Amino acid sequence: MQQRNYIYIPTLLVLLFTITLLGCSTNNLNSVEEIPLNTNWKFKKATDNKWLPATVPGTVHTDLINNKLIEDPFYRLNEHDLQWIDKETWEYSTSFTIEKETLNHENIELNFEGIDTYSYVYLNEKLILTSDNMFRAHLIDIKSFAVEGENILRVVLHSPIQKGIEKHDSLNYKIPVSDNDLAGIGKVENEKQVSIFTRKAGYHFGWDWGPRLVTSGIWKPVTLRFWNSHKIEDLNTQQLALTTETATLTAALEVQSNNSKLAKVKILVNNQFVKDTTIDLSTGKNHLKIPFEIQSPQRWWPNGMGKQTLYSIEAKVVVGNYTATKKQRIGLRTIELVTEKDSIGNAFYFKVNGTPVFMKGANYIPQDVFLTRVDSNKYQHILQSAKDANMNMLRVWGGGIYENDAFYDKCDEMGLLVWQDFMFACAMFPGDSSFLNNVKQEAIDNVKRLRNHSSIALWCGNNEILSAWENWGWKNKAIEEQSEEVANTIWKAYDDIFHKILPEVVQQYDNNRAYWPSSPGSSFGEKESFEQGDAHYWMVWWGKEPFDNYNKAIPRFMSEYGFQSFPNMPTINKYTTTDDHDIYSEVMKSHQRSSIGNGTIDEYMKRHYRKPKAFEEFIYTSQILQAYGIQTGIEAHRRNRNRCMGSLYWQINDCWPVASWSSIDYYGNWKALHYAVQKSFKTFLITHDKDEKGLNIWVVSDTLTNIKAQLNLKMIDFKGTILTQWSKQITLKGNNASKYLQVVNSELPDSSEVKNTILVAELLLDDKLIADNIIYFTPFKNLSLPKAEISSLIKETKDEFIITLKTTRFAKSVYLSDGTANNFSTNYFDMLPNSSKVVRIKKEGNLDIDSFKRNLKITSLSDSYED
Repeated sequence: MQQRNYIYIPTLLVLLFTITLLGCSTNNLNSVEEIPLNTNWKFKKATDNKWLPATVPGTVHTDLINNKLIEDPFYRLNEHDLQWIDKETWEYSTSFTIEKETLNHENIELNFEGIDTYSYVYLNEKLILTSDNMFRAHLIDIKSFAVEGENILRVVLHSPIQKGIEKHDSLNYKIPVSDNDLAGIGKVENEKQVSIFTRKAGYHFGWDWGPRLVTSGIWKPVTLRFWNSHKIEDLNTQQLALTTETATLTAALEVQSNNSKLAKVKILVNNQFVKDTTIDLSTGKNHLKIPFEIQSPQRWWPNGMGKQTLYSIEAKVVVGNYTATKKQRIGLRTIELVTEKDSIGNAFYFKVNGTPVFMKGANYIPQDVFLTRVDSNKYQHILQSAKDANMNMLRVWGGGIYENDAFYDKCDEMGLLVWQDFMFACAMFPGDSSFLNNVKQEAIDNVKRLRNHSSIALWCGNNEILSAWENWGWKNKAIEEQSEEVANTIWKAYDDIFHKILPEVVQQYDNNRAYWPSSPGSSFGEKESFEQGDAHYWMVWWGKEPFDNYNKAIPRFMSEYGFQSFPNMPTINKYTTTDDHDIYSEVMKSHQRSSIGNGTIDEYMKRHYRKPKAFEEFIYTSQILQAYGIQTGIEAHRRNRNRCMGSLYWQINDCWPVASWSSIDYYGNWKALHYAVQKSFKTFLITHDKDEKGLNIWVVSDTLTNIKAQLNLKMIDFKGTILTQWSKQITLKGNNASKYLQVVNSELPDSSEVKNTILVAELLLDDKLIADNIIYFTPFKNLSLPKAEISSLIKETKDEFIITLKTTRFAKSVYLSDGTANNFSTNYFDMLPNSSKVVRIKKEGNLDIDSFKRNLKITSLSDSYED
């Protein structure tokens, strides 16, 4: 017997509805009822007859996996055999039953929060919607289409590739697209790059860290909505003024009403009434503005600067016996992007609650190529990992998606500011009126959806498109290979989208936040400059320049830079066989999408480290290499905060198991980089630079007040012998980076000593260590590292294992692994001679201490070298 969705109005609700019609008084009817349509879905290829079970929200690829019709796309080279899927048309269907009482509602609507992408939607075989934008929501009035009893809902999803080819071929000129559109792997006709014609996540078509798996599906929830009298379509809490005494706000409501009537509007803050007023509703859409105040407001602060206080705001609109409600959470804070002229050029920094804030963070991409596999636990893990690494900002990159509400809710809770790109990256785009209107509505939908989140700091038009046009040769190539007229046409589309449509939408719907046209950029419509705006610095990696160049290339705000590594061995083992364990094997090359990837890691490794003795050691060394490079950049940016006020490395996460720039791999494992970032982004940082006189010791503080601290330095050898030491009481300036001590050249080790000498720097507050660093005087490959002799003592509690490590010799880049998915409290760390270190890890399942001891592996850099 076929399963169906049955939709009933509860008996009590029917009774109350009947009483109301008879003229009796009651005040407990919700004007809006919603029922999710998330069961009984089935799917098939359009040319097939057999329907199969489907999941909604979901994708065609995941449904094929769940029905065991395709192999894991991430395993070995399977991705290459699955390119047929995006060339097909697919159908989804479900049925639901509506009882007679339900049809008595004045309004019945069907809400699709997101369809990927080209769809024709039929209810009872009547066309009710066509869609062509993954990022838009669709609310459909189905009162005239719904019937008593069984209703059949069918969604036809046309191939995004075939639709893209149609649009590509209808254009009489060529639009520039980056090589990240992997049309060759995608086996597209004549390798046509069609991604730009479809408003869909760009990374689905491939990227230099992602697979080519172009999905289709109903990727967000589908809901039936029944309502009488009126409903609240939108609530936007606008902050007008904020002082220590009062927050002055306005609740801006969009209320849809079936007819003209008198309504009571109530505003609640944390479930307490703060405003009660009466207004006249007219038929149709009503825009209401209800002023209210919050006394003695508690401010919302970014991570590391204070609490993330959130207020619950609820609006109730009451008409007769019907009440419509809408809730949201807001943080009270001010945020400003400062771009004023200064002695260098033009500043680029954020002020939060009137305070300049150095932004510490990373770029974020979607966590899976199949978006519906990202659940609340995965959001929690990545964002908690960002918070634990002392970040205060993530940039949601423009080739992915406008993230789900759960992402921004957690950013609000954790104090993670969001630099939000609109979804455009590394390509020019069409400029016809249909495309532009589609973009405008997409922007309106998402700005309205996200604007109440306190974490949103900035709206940015696109990723790297202006740079590509001006600096990558796209403009000149369009002129030379086509014509100046074509180039002007292409540029006009850019100008229309990023200099007109998007800023106008932000101004109209969220005018208390800044809009920035393109990242990187130096001002409105002007290309990148290190004297103003934000910068993407890729001469390290793509330009093969040394890590030391991070100390020279200091922009006003570094919004992208990075270096790759491989994921750890447990992750590699999930997509390879042992025969694949060579970085130049076909499988390892396929799970490396940078055109210069594995060879570049190898080249930089030879600059800094000795040859690893085997594949596993090469993987380990790639991670500490990446960590060292990005640490160099972070320290340079923070040390030069008088010039540079942000350091967002590329990238925090992966969308599949791959060699990439990430600090956390697809399965959630922290790489060496994430542990390094956790230390480099701490509130206090000891760092250094060198000039003609000697070595300068800097201390960076992100606290807002001055504090007295003690700075200790000691020069030691690898046996622990103290060669020289310094100590100085300092007044550490708040929200500042300053040079506090210099070790002159005559005090530095000579060429015969650098191989086994390090400088240990420590900062103490009331005898408590709050920052430390180790300074080396020669490349790591030249160090005379002793063979590490590390002992371990393991204890357990109910929830974790506790490992106490001890060493009598200096140990470089100590790495612990146990084969589980949990991360250690710290890892890839240096141990001084005659020191100990306590490391913790959560228990995995029912693992006992004896099994944990057997699985635990402890290694260091000296163990990875060939004998």
